[in-house]
Amino acid sequence: MLLSINPEHVENILSGVKKIEFRKVRCKSDVNKIIIYATAPQKMVVGEAEIEEIIEDDINKVWAQTKLLAGISYSFFRSYYKGKKKAIAYKLCNVEVYEEPKNLSDYGISCPPQSFVYV
Repeated sequence: MLLSINPEHVENILSGVKKIEFRKVRCKSDVNKIIIYATAPQKMVVGEAEIEEIIEDDINKVWAQTKLLAGISYSFFRSYYKGKKKAIAYKLCNVEVYEEPKNLSDYGISCPPQSFVYV
């Protein structure tokens, strides 16, 4: 699946600081790779990562399991999940940075997904 991710978080994923990608909606179970689209101002597909594990649980339990790899603050995490009871966390591995960033059109996609799109 291709995920739209804020450039600050993309940088942290590609550098290895952030090893968890948090979402409010879970993807299909057979998805094993995330293609990383950096949102504005970059607006390019810049890399990919394999999904090592999908953690889905109560937000407090997810934070307890992921906080050392999260690459974000607890306050940011709480703000993101405000009003939600459940969190989804994709544990990433084998991150690959593309030498040449790619356009969405290279994947047959005409506009950036709000959250994610299957490719």
